[in-house]
Amino acid sequence: MLNIKSKSQCCGCSACFNICPKDAVEMKEDEYGFRYPVINEEKCINCGLCEQKCPILKGQESNNNPIAFACINKDESIRKKSSSGGIFSLVADYILENNGVVFGAAFDDKFDVKHIYAENREELSKLRGSKYVQSSIGKSYREAKEFLDNGRKVLFTGTPCQIEGLLSYLNKEYKNLYTQDIICHGVPSPKVWRYYKDYRKKIDNEEPKEINFRNKDTGWNNFSLNISYNGNKYSKSQREDVYMRAFLKNISLRDSCYECSFKKFNRLSDVTLADFWGVKDILPDFEDDKGTSLMIVNSEKGGELFNAVKEKCKYKEVNLNGAVKYNSAFTNSVNQNKNREKFFEQFENDDFEKLVLKYAPEDGFIKKIIRKMKRAVKKVIKK
Repeated sequence: MLNIKSKSQCCGCSACFNICPKDAVEMKEDEYGFRYPVINEEKCINCGLCEQKCPILKGQESNNNPIAFACINKDESIRKKSSSGGIFSLVADYILENNGVVFGAAFDDKFDVKHIYAENREELSKLRGSKYVQSSIGKSYREAKEFLDNGRKVLFTGTPCQIEGLLSYLNKEYKNLYTQDIICHGVPSPKVWRYYKDYRKKIDNEEPKEINFRNKDTGWNNFSLNISYNGNKYSKSQREDVYMRAFLKNISLRDSCYECSFKKFNRLSDVTLADFWGVKDILPDFEDDKGTSLMIVNSEKGGELFNAVKEKCKYKEVNLNGAVKYNSAFTNSVNQNKNREKFFEQFENDDFEKLVLKYAPEDGFIKKIIRKMKRAVKKVIKK
């Protein structure tokens, strides 16, 4: 039944998969490793629910008035383990303390990324930290609905498209549901991630014990991807690691990320969390290169979450337009890398590092000079 005319019309949120009453929808990987719905015509009863629940086709809107805060968790141990200021952990703790359940992206035993739920702090640790791979939603929308129908509080976290997919699937207001999205750059291919893991295994000749996309030992502003082994460790900055470079250079992202329908000022989520890039120019007292969160409160329930955690934070209200000036992904899709198709055609057969360096090279000397000049001009203007 599902009528998708182009891949840019599908974000892979899996609302169609979760809603199908006959399990006629399967989420299958294409040649690039992104999951798309495939209809089993023998099971399909043409009920139309899959199209009705598609958040892109549905085009949901919100009239909320978001309020923004710079936030830092006062618990430095949690902040250090977090991607930015450690606010997710505080919000999640509040839900767990009230007999709730928290959904989010986690590594499985093969370090693939899947949506799971946590019912205690030990399980919550799996959800902490950024995962720069598109997570598999699986049946987590159905699981969340079951908890909600049983009266449990649910915090569902994910990318903006995953949150709108959940809300479209539920199609009902739940007082016990809280949603939190992120400012999303885009989602890389799970297949490219698997290939990168195999590439690193061949080089390091060991199975990884831990992977951290956002290690802050080298600073929040210049975080590194760390892979820990038995006694050894691989660590490269976001600009040096080839997987991260492919991601940041927009060469390994999903088709829909280049025409994202969910990058908007008024969001359906209760809270949006993000890195507060540029905080040193807005609130210098909040910049120590250990991570500062931007917490955008989008609804009354979002306000409830903020009020529940603010005493455990250093926080200050900020102008939203100014706060997202350094984070254009809040409202703008990234530009597709001109070499994307060539990269995907070759990444399984060629040396991964050489391929990334070829199709996503470092900025040239002129671009680096221009970037330094822009920083210098901003400092002069500030003075």
